[in-house]
Amino acid sequence: MISPIITAVFAIVYLLTTIWLCRGVKLDARALCLGGVVCALTLVLASIRIPLPTGSNITCGSWIPLMLLALVYDYRLAMMTGWVCGILVMILIPGWQAVHWAQIFVQQLVCFSCLGYAGVFGTDKRWKMLCGMALAVFIRCCGHVLSGVIFYSQNAWDGWGAWGYSLAYNLSSRLPEGVLSILIVLLLPIGLMRRTLRRKEGTV
Repeated sequence: MISPIITAVFAIVYLLTTIWLCRGVKLDARALCLGGVVCALTLVLASIRIPLPTGSNITCGSWIPLMLLALVYDYRLAMMTGWVCGILVMILIPGWQAVHWAQIFVQQLVCFSCLGYAGVFGTDKRWKMLCGMALAVFIRCCGHVLSGVIFYSQNAWDGWGAWGYSLAYNLSSRLPEGVLSILIVLLLPIGLMRRTLRRKEGTV
């Protein structure tokens, strides 16, 4: 009984917090174009998956575009784009279909939009970006683990239980992918990318 309560509290707190953070975002033509391109990149990369022995998989860098959007442009736009991605993957990518309507709120609307938290602490210092991306990875791992406990417990390996199975299944893939995504993003010239984008904005 405690697992559904924890999951419900997590989903409600996350969604309300994210909606509050997204207030005031400007959806002009540039923002919509950037969001569309990032959404397309995310979906394409999410469809390229490397299987793991646990039965889980690692995607080909699908976390990176939303993180970059949050760090280079606007984390609020990244969150909203993540919501769109979360809905579209159910339609376009096999294996992401929800098994229950509640899974949409626990997993689909969380596990992409949370990548926007990469820019929530600011982008002027590397340590701020690192903290934001670490928070994004933590939230996404929580979303996957709780979804596994509630909606996929019937797949648990013998003797593992719902929590043990979900932790092993999801953390074996989500945590390494999150760490790799953070390392790749930190190696990119974020400041230069941000300045280039702003310079182009000024020429429009």
